[in-house]
Amino acid sequence: MNPSSALSTSGKAPASPPVPTPPAGESTGALENRLSRRRRRVFRWFGLGLVVTALAAASWWWTDARNVETTDDAYVAGDVVQVSPLIEGTAVAVFAQDTDTVEAGTPLVQIDATDARVSLDAAVDALAHAVRDYRSADADAEHERVQIRLRASDLARAEDDLQRRTAIAAEGAVSKEEFRHAGHAVTAAQAALDAQRAAYRASLAHIDGTTIASSPLVKEAAARVRSAAIVLARTVVRAPLTGRITHRVVQVGQHVTPGTPLLEIVPLERVWVDANFKESQLKQMQAGQRVTLHSDLYGGAVTFHGTIEGFEAGTGAAFAALPAQNATGNWIKVVQRVPVRIALDPHELRAHPLLIGVSMTAVVRTNEAAAAGESLALASAATNAARPLPRTADTTNIYADESHAGDALVARTIRANAAGSRGETEIDGHRQ
Repeated sequence: MNPSSALSTSGKAPASPPVPTPPAGESTGALENRLSRRRRRVFRWFGLGLVVTALAAASWWWTDARNVETTDDAYVAGDVVQVSPLIEGTAVAVFAQDTDTVEAGTPLVQIDATDARVSLDAAVDALAHAVRDYRSADADAEHERVQIRLRASDLARAEDDLQRRTAIAAEGAVSKEEFRHAGHAVTAAQAALDAQRAAYRASLAHIDGTTIASSPLVKEAAARVRSAAIVLARTVVRAPLTGRITHRVVQVGQHVTPGTPLLEIVPLERVWVDANFKESQLKQMQAGQRVTLHSDLYGGAVTFHGTIEGFEAGTGAAFAALPAQNATGNWIKVVQRVPVRIALDPHELRAHPLLIGVSMTAVVRTNEAAAAGESLALASAATNAARPLPRTADTTNIYADESHAGDALVARTIRANAAGSRGETEIDGHRQ
């Protein structure tokens, strides 16, 4: 808008800026010089402030910020243990629901135990028969041994008769026919004794060098009892470890088989963080460096402390279900991210539990010396092979008692059916 249009619109000329009036005794030129010096002084202080701020920022970056790597592309991860039965059957009771926290060994699902109990009863009966068969074989061997003494006595008597007849045969006091019969009696007695000895050896073969508990047939029957007892114990599906129930899919009346997923357990005290750092951030990172983390679940009020455990063998894109195919005409370089596993303090986890998938912010100070480990760039296969990994194996002991399942029942069955057997019997290391 020109001055004429402004004048025509408003009806009067625009007002000019006020001209500062010099104080009395000061000329206009002196006033302008003083204002100019003031402006220069303000600009000098402003420039000095900028320089000081820039130096402070540069100093902070050099001493601290350049040694800090941060990412908010980090998430809580953990084991998801799938629980399945070890035997086939029908679920008759489910004791756990989603969000329940269970201890290791807690019953989760009851499978119908009717068939297992029948099989166990049959195995116990077979063991009782095996013990009694051993006792029968022992009695048969004793009987054959007594018969040997009897046959030996018959042979001795027949030999005595033959000797007496031989002594008086020269005087004609014994007929040739009687003498011949005496010789035949000795031969028959000797044959009977040999047959009895063979029968004794055959009976002794079943029990020779064994007791009831160490007899092969009894041990085989006892193994069947233990196997049936293990199957009966496995009709109760127990929690392999302590954790929180999730994804419960089993229902009462459902027929389950080994490998059928029933539910899942997440051990929340053993979670970790997968922080996806850019490849350009990994140069100074080392296994063993400390990490400061904050969770979106608790905000900035809670600080978690962790340690870098190691680096994945490749970028996230390399192990994706559909990895990128960069060998194309239209290619754009994208900075890749490498998952870095961070172990968390278990005491802090117990105080402030974390859920799988929760977002985290991870801060690593790369100028801090690592407790153990090497940088990703300097690590070699030889040093990695020589350095022991500071990790413990995941184990469960809820199945340890199954190796002794049925032992008491076996001992009780043998003891009940071995009463009256000859000699002493060793059962489970105890003399009965």
